[in-house]
Parts: sequence; C-alpha cells; structure tokens
Amino acid sequence: MSTATARATQPRAIVYRTHGSTHGAITRLVSPGDLGGWLKPFVFLDHFSFRTRAGQPGFGMHPHSGIATLSYLSEGEFFYEDSTGEQGRLLAGGVEWMQAGNGVWHTGSIVPEVSHVRGFQLWVALPAAQENAPARSQYLTPSQVQQEGPARVLLGQYGAAQSLIEAPAPMNYLAVQLKDGERWTYVPPAGHTVGWVAVDVGRLDAGDRKGLLGEGELAIFEENEDAIELVARGDTTFVLGSARKHPHDLVLGNYSVHTSAAALVQGEAEIQRIGRRLREEGRL
Repeated sequence: MSTATARATQPRAIVYRTHGSTHGAITRLVSPGDLGGWLKPFVFLDHFSFRTRAGQPGFGMHPHSGIATLSYLSEGEFFYEDSTGEQGRLLAGGVEWMQAGNGVWHTGSIVPEVSHVRGFQLWVALPAAQENAPARSQYLTPSQVQQEGPARVLLGQYGAAQSLIEAPAPMNYLAVQLKDGERWTYVPPAGHTVGWVAVDVGRLDAGDRKGLLGEGELAIFEENEDAIELVARGDTTFVLGSARKHPHDLVLGNYSVHTSAAALVQGEAEIQRIGRRLREEGRL
C-alpha cells in the first residue's frame, strides 16, 4: 500500500493501452504529437532493449530544447556525454537527467563489455519559465536513488523517499519491482490526475477486462486522483508516472517541445549554434 495519505477511492480504470511502434531495439510508446498531448507533462517515452555487439552506436549525439529528458537503466551500462561538459558512465539503477532548457546536445553509447542494456527514456515538458533557461544536467548513481517499499523514486516523492532531482512541476516517476503475486497500490498526491504505467519485464494485472499488461506495454489510466492497483504475475518491473496536467499547448520542433512558437524559434536557434560549435570541435 502506498505510504501516501490514503483516500477512499475506487481502483482506477485503464482507458488506453498500446505496444507502441518498434524499430530495432527501441519501442516508441509515447510521442509529443500523439499520446504526449494526453499525458503531458509526460510527452515522450521510449522503451529500449539492446543486445550489444561490436560497433553498435547507441543513441548518437542529438539535440533538445524546451524539455527535460530522464534516462533510466534497468539493466546494463551506458557511456554518457553532453554539451554542458558532463561525461561518464550511467549504471543500471542510475538516472541521467538532462534539463535541455534553451538547448543542449547529448548522447548515450553502449559499454562494449556489457551484453544487454535495457531501460526507458522519458521526456518531460517544461513550464514556460524554464523552457528557455540555461541547460543543466544531473546524474545519479544507483545508491543515490531513494526507495520506498518496492518503488525507486526517479522524480518527485513517494512516502519518505524523495528524488535528488528537482522536478520542474508536480510529478512522480517511479521504477517499481514486484515479486510474483505481490500487490501494490499507488495513491497519487492531490492534483495528480495524469497517470500511466509501462511494463519493462513481466506482466501486470491492473484489473482491466482486456487482460494482463505485458512486457513493453503502456497503459493510461482515467484522468482523476483515484488509486492505481496492480498485481504482478511473475516477477515484474515497470515504471509509473503521475502528475498535475501540464497547462500549456505543445508546440513541436524536430527535437523540441515548447509552449509557444517564439520559444521554439529561440530554442532551435540555440541548438543550431551549439551544433556548429560541436562540428568545429570534431564532436559531430
């Protein structure tokens, strides 16, 4: 049971399920132009599972503006590098938080000696006050990610556990591990009407008449503050997000999400400027 203050609610119903679109090792579950408008501030979600091989490039250096990205590994290791000057290794259970703001480039490449890498990349839409702010990055080791019961807190707060990353708006993003038959009830904080879950490994019973949620599947819950009740069928890992609804329209670029056309133009100009510098330095 969630350690948050319980409210007398009915279990929350699922209103949409998807296995997304798979290209190679990456499954796109949410994009800003489709489900992102429904789930905002959560505007993008990829589930990735790489069987590593020599020369495999990973994600490659690419830009963002107007959003924050959170990369979470459930298995394996990645090299990371970004245009703020940060670089190193992201370990299984660790978190890469890249608040792109006005513009940033970053990359994740596979550690050659690791045979399998899996996890999720999430995009979060930033409020207007932060969407063109200077970029900043933050990396958490597995030991820095606090845990309450079966849930590791990647963003926000759950029970007594709180993320070291300052979320840009009220939201929770949890990585949860349940044993076969284990039941878990998540009671969202007041105002968190957006709710969803995506399965990494295993299967979840969410009380849906269409059956169990399977590996790589995303489920969206009714937009309210009711509890989310889940039961593992087999040992299961998954991520869950809840938040207050992002109040702005989504204005989209190729790698950017902003709240206005003017903010997008500013962010894309900064992306181009950084890209020119990276090419001059031989990093692109």
